[in-house]
Amino acid sequence: MSLGEGTVEAAESARERRGLLAPVRRLEALLQAEQDRWFLWIPVFFGFGILAYFRLPSEPHVLLAFMPFFVVLATAMVARRGTFSLIAVSAAMAATLGFAAAKIRTDWVSAPVLDRQMSRVFVDGFIEAIEPRPAQGPRLTIQVLRLGSLDRARQPRRVRIRLMAPAPELTPGMRIRVRATLAPPALPSLPGDYDFARAAWFAGLGGVGYAVTKPQISGDASEAPLSLRILASTQRLRQVIGERVAAVLPGEEGAIATALIAGERGGISAETTQAFRDSGLVHILSISGLHMVVMAGAVFYSVRLVLAAIPSVALRYPIKKWAAAAAIIGAFGYLLISGTSYPTIRAWITISIAFAAILLDRPALALRNVALAALALLILLPESLFDAGFQMSFAAVVALISSYEFIRDRAERGRKEPGPLFGPVLRFFLFFGGIILSTVIASLAVAPFSAFHFHTSQQYAVLANLIAVPVCNIIVMPGALATLLLMPFGLEAAPLWVMEQGIKIMVWCAYAVARLPGAVGRVPAFPEFAFGVMLLGGLWLCLWRTRWRLLGLGAVALGLAMTPLQQFPDVLVGQNAELVAVRGTDGKLMALPGARGSYELSRWLESDGDARNAREATSLDGFRCDAAGCVTLVKGRTVAIARHPAALSDDCRRADVLVMSFPRPRGCEPRGVVVDYYAVRDHGTHAIYIGDDIEVVTVAEARGDRPWSQRRERSKRAENRATSEQSSRSQDFTVSDDLLEASRQKQTLIEDGDEAAFSRTDDDAEDDDLTLQE
Repeated sequence: MSLGEGTVEAAESARERRGLLAPVRRLEALLQAEQDRWFLWIPVFFGFGILAYFRLPSEPHVLLAFMPFFVVLATAMVARRGTFSLIAVSAAMAATLGFAAAKIRTDWVSAPVLDRQMSRVFVDGFIEAIEPRPAQGPRLTIQVLRLGSLDRARQPRRVRIRLMAPAPELTPGMRIRVRATLAPPALPSLPGDYDFARAAWFAGLGGVGYAVTKPQISGDASEAPLSLRILASTQRLRQVIGERVAAVLPGEEGAIATALIAGERGGISAETTQAFRDSGLVHILSISGLHMVVMAGAVFYSVRLVLAAIPSVALRYPIKKWAAAAAIIGAFGYLLISGTSYPTIRAWITISIAFAAILLDRPALALRNVALAALALLILLPESLFDAGFQMSFAAVVALISSYEFIRDRAERGRKEPGPLFGPVLRFFLFFGGIILSTVIASLAVAPFSAFHFHTSQQYAVLANLIAVPVCNIIVMPGALATLLLMPFGLEAAPLWVMEQGIKIMVWCAYAVARLPGAVGRVPAFPEFAFGVMLLGGLWLCLWRTRWRLLGLGAVALGLAMTPLQQFPDVLVGQNAELVAVRGTDGKLMALPGARGSYELSRWLESDGDARNAREATSLDGFRCDAAGCVTLVKGRTVAIARHPAALSDDCRRADVLVMSFPRPRGCEPRGVVVDYYAVRDHGTHAIYIGDDIEVVTVAEARGDRPWSQRRERSKRAENRATSEQSSRSQDFTVSDDLLEASRQKQTLIEDGDEAAFSRTDDDAEDDDLTLQE
């Protein structure tokens, strides 16, 4: 080969390499053009690390939790410098720090949790919070000093108890003694469903239940620890505000006013809450970004207006920064008064960063500030990543600011000053057009989250918000601010009257829109990976600035296309194997009547996107039943539900799926799957999928072996005793009157003190959903 030929081949090889590297260089150029947006992805990758931690099947050791970070740190020291390496190392470092932060938080809040029901046990402790309820008595959160005969190593830090009658004499900080029935926080209703026990773990809540006697006051707040006395003082202030509001505005309007001022929604009736939810206005009842912006904004503009009226001050000092500092203080005060819930903390962090940006001469409304707020909240409370309110509020804010930036950039390119006639008209249309556009953008942003978490969509949310949001912003929330300012002087009646007029309009709007045909759409559950793809697509669309952001629309479309891939169970068994639902030929669930657990069945129906209530889904259609049990066919397989040992003579031989609401006796070895009382009690709801093979997925398997998913342990003696008793009763598998009577008293089949887990009432379950999800 000549020198010339070698030179030509080298040149061709170089051109080929350049051709292969062209896409890489193009990608690098795109990333360099978006360099100012890289920081926006830090909380996203931090969240990925938190997600990875919570998805582990078992709890890692604290040293192992930090190991990935040190590996990434070592890699960063030896990695080549460049755009890709910088992005990769930064993303990995954020993810590993998120993983470690979640582990630290889990260990930090670690506290004992009840492992079984405790009936009529004495609870001695300090009241941390009192939550009024529209029916019966309030709900108390108690910092436990003594719980029955439990030693301190097994004693929960706090419990939550529902009183059966009003107790106006109680105030936060008091030491009380009450006899109550308590149980561990409830398990998810089906595998992958909302995990109240995990939320309770991070709230330090080790037991829930109800009082069976009237609380006895045994001490005042002076005996409480300093931290509790500080907390109790703010809780007492909230209680006093609620009482003063109720004195002026009794009834539903007063309850809503209390919710908007003090963050206490317990007095709002279930019907009104449902109407606000169905109309897409439930965000108004939860103190979050809207309320914090109005409150802090009112303080900001009021202080700035007053200072601007004093020329000697306005001309010499930075009154805008002074007003921003006052707004931060006002927002913090509103945070304390409104109860420091997740949505309120989120809103306070976000609005404080926005006003801090004014102090630092930075833009107040910017995605960077939202990213800082999200990162701060995830560092402090990593578990909030799974809170539906966290997800929906940040989705709405990110979408709104991203859209605002897009519209602002386009408007600045061809800005023209409106004429004197069109100026006011233009501002009028921009005001209401802005409300409509903001509602549409926010509704689209939160729609996947509403469908994923609540399996619903509000079809007329734009209409409802167009009416209610201006009323809330112009009438209700300014009235709330005036109420807080005038209440120390006893002059709250006038602003509360103003609030009442606005609240009446909002309530009318909620009920009117909720009653429209098709106001609520039902959405069946869809796979987590489909939800994740849609979420990544939305982030890609909102966080980047250049045209390649449009690739996010393709990811959203791909996620939507994946939603039908969800598999639904053919048989569901819950409530200690008493509640059984099977999927009929029409694809809908049918539950056997007579079992407790209407809330659990309602959650199953919600997951199906089924609009029926628990009563409507309860039927004997498709079942063949006698006094001992029922039998049905599902996809050609025999499903037997035994309510009495006498049914086992045939069921143990023929059933492909055998469900028994008592412990499984010896000698019963069916060819298929067996789900008995202890299986459901120890492992939660069983979801059974029938195909060529029969697959069973339990709540315990889906949750893994984590601190908040401690499985109940029963003694071998109790298990053997129950099993041997069942064996003796079912040895000849014949029906008798004595056995039928024994089947009605299933507690005799279980050792004393080893009863089924406490079953919450529907009202308490709905309270948990509203408090911890919205």
